[in-house]
Amino acid sequence: MSTIIKVLGTGCLKCKSMTAVVQEVVSENNIDATIEKVEGIMKIMEFNVMSTPALVIDDVVTIKGRIPSKEEVLALLN
Repeated sequence: MSTIIKVLGTGCLKCKSMTAVVQEVVSENNIDATIEKVEGIMKIMEFNVMSTPALVIDDVVTIKGRIPSKEEVLALLN
């Protein structure tokens, strides 16, 4: 079953950086995942996130307010 990854953020530079890191990890490791960008502030607030960017994996908030390393994203996806 495909993993659903959501990057929460309004489109700022940090949000774009997190999206790039996640896309690289998924691509480089052939991970079966769907990556979604969530940019609407009301949708972001549904996850109880006050600090972006945030990473949500299968509806669980895993990282808030910072850009993770590739290694950290890979560990979360495995």
